[in-house]
Amino acid sequence: MPAAPLLLEVADGDAGERLDSFLAGPLGSRAKAQRLIDAGLVTVNGAARPKRHKLAAGERVEVAPEPAAELEPAGDAPYAIAWEDEHLLLVDKPAGVVVHPAPGHRSGTLSQALSGRAAGGEDAARAGIVHRLDRDTSGLLVVAKSEESHRLLKAMIEAREVRREYLALVEGTPPARSGTIDAPIGRDRRVRTRMSTETDDPRDARTHFTLERALPDSSLLRVVLETGRTHQIRVHLQAIGFPVAGDPEYGRAGRFGLQRQFLHATRLAFEHPLTGEQVDVSSPLPPDLAEVLARLESQLR
Repeated sequence: MPAAPLLLEVADGDAGERLDSFLAGPLGSRAKAQRLIDAGLVTVNGAARPKRHKLAAGERVEVAPEPAAELEPAGDAPYAIAWEDEHLLLVDKPAGVVVHPAPGHRSGTLSQALSGRAAGGEDAARAGIVHRLDRDTSGLLVVAKSEESHRLLKAMIEAREVRREYLALVEGTPPARSGTIDAPIGRDRRVRTRMSTETDDPRDARTHFTLERALPDSSLLRVVLETGRTHQIRVHLQAIGFPVAGDPEYGRAGRFGLQRQFLHATRLAFEHPLTGEQVDVSSPLPPDLAEVLARLESQLR
C-alpha cells in the first residue's frame, strides 16, 4: 500500500459493481480488497460499507494506508547473495534456515534477514518471497525487491518460465537414466502434516529427473521442477521407490551419515522480467553434501 490514501471515483460503467470487485484491480486481488474492507480501511463517501455493497456512479471510494506489520525480531539467518540488481536478487540459502515465519518458526527466518532489501507481495512477513525451499534444503531462490518485480516473478513461476534444477542423492538406482513423475500431490489422507500422492485434495505435479551418477546403493540425480508443490521432489521420489537420502520424513534419517536430506537447489535460469537479460546462476554443493558424495565416489575406485 502507498503511504497516502488511495482515492477512486466510481465511473458510470462501474455502477452496480460490488465494492470488493471494484477494488480488485487497483489493489491487485479481490482477496486483498476484502481483507482491507474487513479491516475498516475502506470507506465509500466517508462511510464504511460491506464488501457486497453495490456502488453508484459518482461515489468516492477511499482506501486508507495499511498499517505496517509488526514482525518478530529477525534474529540471525545466514545467507549469501549469488546475484543481484536493482529489481531482484538470487539468494543462496544454507540448510537449517526457514524461508519465512510460520508456526514454530516465528523468528530467525530468511525473509526477516532480508528486511529492507526484499519487497513485494501482500504479506509483509514474506516480503519479496515468490517461492520457497524447505528448511533443510539448501540452495538458490529468487527474491523480489519491488512490488512490480514480485508480481512479474510470481507470474513467471506460475507460467513455468523459471528453470529450477536440484541435485538429489537417492537410495537405489532408477531403471531409466531419465524420466518424468506425473502424479498429483496433496495432504496425506492419514498423516495431515505430510504431503503424498495418496490424497483427497490432489494438485497437479510434475517432476523430471536425469541420472548424473550411479553410486554404491545410491544415485545422484539432477531434478527439474515443472510445478512447485510443497515437498514435491521428496514426495515424488519416495513415491517411485527412490527416496532422497537422509530424508527424515519421506526416507531414512541418517542414511550415509547425512544430517539432513541430500537435496540442493543448484541452478536457477530465466529471462529477467524487467530487463530481458538472461539470468543463469549455479550453486555448488555445500560442504556437508559434497563430503558425503566424495565418500561414496571413493568406493567406486
